[in-house]
Amino acid sequence: MEIVRIQTDKAPAAIGPYSQAVTFGDFIFASGQIPVDPATGLIDGESAAEQAERCFSNIRAVLAEAGSSLTKVVKATVFLADMNDFASVNAVYEKAFSEAPVLPARSAVQVARLPKDVRVEIEVIALR
Repeated sequence: MEIVRIQTDKAPAAIGPYSQAVTFGDFIFASGQIPVDPATGLIDGESAAEQAERCFSNIRAVLAEAGSSLTKVVKATVFLADMNDFASVNAVYEKAFSEAPVLPARSAVQVARLPKDVRVEIEVIALR
């Protein structure tokens, strides 16, 4: 098996030395997505919930490029700039995974700061 880079212009380009995602066998390891609109390069949304919606749009695009979807996510990590945003982001999260046959394992943590000073970043591991 080899590691394969996943790249799509339907999600923001990497802003550093990393891949949007990589696959290894049947696993897809997606880098954290922040709420950047890939068409404009600008932050999409003011509230954490609005930003989480864009994060999931970007994740969907990366997973689609790899031949997968949110229904095949096995692990998610949610990074929040403020844990007070947990409930509103959790509502977006619940909606994003509403069609999943099994909800993914998840961690949600507050961090000191996120890239571009966004309010939320989400990363996932999925199956093809």
